[in-house]
Amino acid sequence: MASSRDRQRKLAREKLDRQLARRAAAARRRRQIQAGVGVAVVLALIVVGSAWALGAFDRDPKQQAAQDVCLWTPQDAAANTNLKDVGTPATSGPPTSGTRPMTINTNQGGPITAELDLAGAPCAAASIAHLASRSFYDNTTCHEITTEGALRCGDPSGTGLGGPTYSFYDENVPTVPEASPSASPAPGEPPAYPKGTIAMIGNPPGNNGSQFLVFFKDFNPAKPTYPVIGRVTGGLDVIEKIGALPTVDNGTGAKVKPKTDVLLQKLTVGEPSTAAAPAPTSPASGAPSASPSAG
Repeated sequence: MASSRDRQRKLAREKLDRQLARRAAAARRRRQIQAGVGVAVVLALIVVGSAWALGAFDRDPKQQAAQDVCLWTPQDAAANTNLKDVGTPATSGPPTSGTRPMTINTNQGGPITAELDLAGAPCAAASIAHLASRSFYDNTTCHEITTEGALRCGDPSGTGLGGPTYSFYDENVPTVPEASPSASPAPGEPPAYPKGTIAMIGNPPGNNGSQFLVFFKDFNPAKPTYPVIGRVTGGLDVIEKIGALPTVDNGTGAKVKPKTDVLLQKLTVGEPSTAAAPAPTSPASGAPSASPSAG
């Protein structure tokens, strides 16, 4: 009997030793895993800190997207019958430096020449070039002379609700110093939208399609909302003449519709130029006219 009890004690001791060994091994594994996780966290913090120091997080996601890809958001043509489907531009590879020439011919004279800013508004320039290549703008009316001092064009429906069957985000919206919230620019400070500026206008704001503004006088709002896409380089006198036309009620109670139809006969966009674009806020009031004003 004693011998049997000894064997039972021995077996129990061996079982306990095995359990203790397994527990010790598990503890060692936990310590190794914890040490590995700690090293990984430290390495991750080092990488993130280095990236932050080098400015990897300083760029606006929209600016990053503009360099690599333009995002065209589909619009429902069934819900808005004022939209016109002419496809969408390429999603990647828009030129992001230099300028692109644009020419506008109207029944009020011209031509009006302009430069699209490929660095500041590459996606807007790509969109306008695409629409122009599909004759989207041809024989459409510039349906509004805004109270802000701009001619509004680019809506085939002439309602202010039309455009292509896609939209895109804002680019290159001017900023104004917080210390100068007044609608009048500070002495020596250029306005947010100098005369001759070309800017997109979305409906609602930020939902850009085809409509654009050509300013015939300086405009300096407290909070700019229109993305600047270029500037007039010739024929500004034609825009000024159109801006002086009498206006009538557009059906909503606002006297902004030109009493005389302003027909955009043709809009063309040329090939990109590698020349650097001028500063978006450069006044264009001194730009020479490409031709005399039509009567």
